[in-house]
Amino acid sequence: MTLDLFDKLPSEPHFEAICEGAVVLRGAAVRDADALMGAVRRVIAESPLRRMKTPGGHTMSVAMTCCGQYGWVTDAQGYRYQSEDPVTGKPWPAMPEELLRLARETAARGGFPDFVPDACLINCYEPGSRMGLHQDKDEQDFSHPIVSVSLGLPQIFQFGGDARSDCPSKIPLQHGDVVVWGGAARLRYHGVLTLKHGHHPLTGAYRYNLTFRRAR
Repeated sequence: MTLDLFDKLPSEPHFEAICEGAVVLRGAAVRDADALMGAVRRVIAESPLRRMKTPGGHTMSVAMTCCGQYGWVTDAQGYRYQSEDPVTGKPWPAMPEELLRLARETAARGGFPDFVPDACLINCYEPGSRMGLHQDKDEQDFSHPIVSVSLGLPQIFQFGGDARSDCPSKIPLQHGDVVVWGGAARLRYHGVLTLKHGHHPLTGAYRYNLTFRRAR
């Protein structure tokens, strides 16, 4: 993988529809990427990345932490949001202004102008990491969209239907791309394929995914 891939990012973000209620905003986070990663690293310094276990005992391949009023956790008790980081025993770090501003601006571009997230999941992918098809359904109100920001290495995003068995579309995501989905698409299955080896000048051998949600 060469840096030519990243040199071809669009100079201006452009809108790419996936289906009703779901869009990709190509390059929407590129200009703010340095500030966003700086904010992410501050969060990680306060609440470190960790690989959580699912209720079935499976250790996730993706390392995760959170910021905002609530954080998403998984353990033997199940999937849920809570206000306290189980690793530190303290409240999750406040959501940095840089992250909140990007989430609100891109949600508005995607057709959801009133989105105010109270949780941001920070996922760190290393080569070999993946995320299987799943629904985001632990939130209390599905009228709010999901905003997903890609930073670092490229990865293939899968966006399926309302049933797990529906064949998903495969959408290449580059550094700075933002996916917004809600409305009719809010509970569609989605995931990412296995991250391939590479190097990005900002994130090294990793891809970071910031997922903004309204939990409560």
